[in-house]
Amino acid sequence: MRNSRIAGVGHYVPDNVVTNKDLEKIMDTSDEWIRERTGIVERRYFQEGVDTTANMGAAAARKAIQMAGLEATDIDLIVFATLSPDYLFPGSGVLLQRELGLKEIPALDVRNQCSGFIYALSVGDQFIKTGMYNNVLVVGAEIHSTGLDFSTRGRGVSVIFGDGAGAVVLTPSESNDRGILSTHLHSDGEFAEELAVTAPNSNKKERLTHEMIDDGSVYPYMNGNMVFKHAVTRFPEVIEEALNKNGYKAEDIDLLVPHQANLRITSYIQQKMQLPAEKVMSNIHKYGNTTAASVPIALSEAYEEGRVKEGDLVCLAAFGSGFTWASALIRW
Repeated sequence: MRNSRIAGVGHYVPDNVVTNKDLEKIMDTSDEWIRERTGIVERRYFQEGVDTTANMGAAAARKAIQMAGLEATDIDLIVFATLSPDYLFPGSGVLLQRELGLKEIPALDVRNQCSGFIYALSVGDQFIKTGMYNNVLVVGAEIHSTGLDFSTRGRGVSVIFGDGAGAVVLTPSESNDRGILSTHLHSDGEFAEELAVTAPNSNKKERLTHEMIDDGSVYPYMNGNMVFKHAVTRFPEVIEEALNKNGYKAEDIDLLVPHQANLRITSYIQQKMQLPAEKVMSNIHKYGNTTAASVPIALSEAYEEGRVKEGDLVCLAAFGSGFTWASALIRW
């Protein structure tokens, strides 16, 4: 069975930079408070009439396709991860297909939030392994800024999230010891409501009501302590799982690219895995938490910075709403 490899990476972030100082003007918060709790200094917000979830994904995809030495028409499967699709339905995968001018290829949407990109990567990997498809476009894209509560009530969540997109192109590897070595996916629905948007929902006679808007259930809710507690447990577990599966140890990792949830979580993982700072990619200070887009954006930036080179052992890992968590180990 053949391996898949990442042949191209790319990312896109909106031009609109929103700093912590900007948020101070619209809610009771402070730059110091945000930096101390999250490590975030600024984030990007979409520009109305310019950015959509699908066209940001397309911008990232074009860069990844070019790096892979392919044409858009060479893509034979799209796997699109997002929690903030352009519409309730159809999914953003078909809109991306339209943006790229592709005809009749399958487009699959993945809804696994912060773990979404690695779940999507695993799906693409399996299709290449079986020989069904050869060139798979995997995208993570989010527009959070239109769905946040920009009041003091919502500040604990709203200061965290930003908008952006990242993409990779998967192609068959010429060697079984190169490319995606393994992926590992997990979930535990017991804690589903600890990080969730519970409205609108299908459990009411009226799908969306004024009561839902008034009580704030249309906005993200996060039990921060609960999420932190589980994240710092599951991240090291799923990284170790990938390493053990392939006969490696933490010190063999050349670069760890974790989901950019919170700088404190990333720092804990780094300490727990006993990795030096140069082996852990962190860009949350610039972009905040971009959910399904965070891992591919970070991977793309790491590649641009020369931190990912041929032959490197790269580990991707994520944890988020669901709860879901996942990892992928890659020989670049």
